[in-house]
Amino acid sequence: MYDVIIAGCGPTGAMLAAELRLHDVRVLVLEKETEPAPFVRIVGLHVRSIELLAMRGLLDRVEQHGRRRPAGGFFAGIPAPAPDLDSAHAYMIGIPQPVITTLLEQHALDLGAQIRHGSTVTGLDQDDDGVTVSVADGQRLRARYLVGCDGARSTVRKLLGVAFPGEPSRHDTLMGEMAVAAPPAEIAATMAGIRRSWLRPVGDGVYSVVVPAADVVADRTTPPTLDDFSRQLTAIAGTDFGIHSPRWLSRFGDATRQAEHYRVGRVLLAGDAAHIHPPTGGQGLNLGLQDAVNLGWKLAAQLLGWAPDTLLDTYHAERHPVAAAVLDNTLAQTTLSSPDPGPQAVRRLLAELIALPEVNRHLTEKITALDIRYGPGHLGGRQRDLDLKHGRLYDHLHHGRGLLLDRTDKLTVDGWPDRVDLITDPTAALDVPAVLLRPDGHIAWTGDDQHDLDAHLARWFGQPA
Repeated sequence: MYDVIIAGCGPTGAMLAAELRLHDVRVLVLEKETEPAPFVRIVGLHVRSIELLAMRGLLDRVEQHGRRRPAGGFFAGIPAPAPDLDSAHAYMIGIPQPVITTLLEQHALDLGAQIRHGSTVTGLDQDDDGVTVSVADGQRLRARYLVGCDGARSTVRKLLGVAFPGEPSRHDTLMGEMAVAAPPAEIAATMAGIRRSWLRPVGDGVYSVVVPAADVVADRTTPPTLDDFSRQLTAIAGTDFGIHSPRWLSRFGDATRQAEHYRVGRVLLAGDAAHIHPPTGGQGLNLGLQDAVNLGWKLAAQLLGWAPDTLLDTYHAERHPVAAAVLDNTLAQTTLSSPDPGPQAVRRLLAELIALPEVNRHLTEKITALDIRYGPGHLGGRQRDLDLKHGRLYDHLHHGRGLLLDRTDKLTVDGWPDRVDLITDPTAALDVPAVLLRPDGHIAWTGDDQHDLDAHLARWFGQPA
């Protein structure tokens, strides 16, 4: 009997497993693949995800395998400088997706999660006490909760019968890595100004190649061929640059869909199982990591018995609107990439507007998730990292507990010592007397009144011990 079974050990599933293990929850992760995906796709970790990694003490090891880049020019690829962002980590990190997946999986293992590769979920049956999960090898496993982190074609979502409405894919894109015979100068000159396509060197004469597909296919499990790439490159650039010896080839679409419900009884959905959208702006992996950190402490609280009645329901209430906003902005960006005259006119207008610092900052915050608010005013916003008398603020969030940062030296968390830590620091650069942080770094309360603080502690962290 496990506390939680997680279907899928991509970045979302691995991060969720680690978050649950911070609270000693018994976790089993079932991953259908036996080997890491061969795709050496470079993904971008945006500012909010970098903040979350810093909160869990993971940032240093991630940065060893990635490269910092300026946090600007994300929206529809319209050139823009990095704006002034309210974060101590106002940059992005480019990192190969298999690397970040492996790092997060190892983090979960280090914390005590169990992970089984080659285990495919084939069925589920839930009752008032838990969920029975059927696996392809004939096993039937039991857990108090099941979370589907099993991707866009989520088996868990389908077994639940949760609707996945939205827009079907209108354009497919081919992506792969292959050797290229043409010299770099010829490639750069030929591809200049061609949108939605690129050839980028990854080393040893091998290039990452992205090009629009000729048509939309219903089954993307069958990879495209090298001839597909050759034909499409020739159609848009007049040459295929002598591509040969592919390492891997894939196809993805621009469908936009979102699960109607993120929770059905004791089964929940996170990451691509809950939402899919075009890759414009590189938000997908980040959205999944943020789902995991939002859900982890709430599900742990439910299992440990101290969660307020409505706490677990706030997962859907908070994260569903966030994903809906991402679907909107990716649709807008995709439209701006169309070569049709109307979208191109809007693109030229937006290029003028994005030159305004306020517009640039607004759109960058939207892409990097710094604009997320789970409540009015300061409440629900994320707290930036700060220098304190003893280390940095995010260093005190490594264990996934709540935190009260108090400048007044008069507030307490005496009823919640097992759930909330207290730091008293009159030198902290806050514009309020004290701030109560949730385990995900979002602000639950500000002020200096103990009675008011106790009410908010009870709202988010249950009744006093």
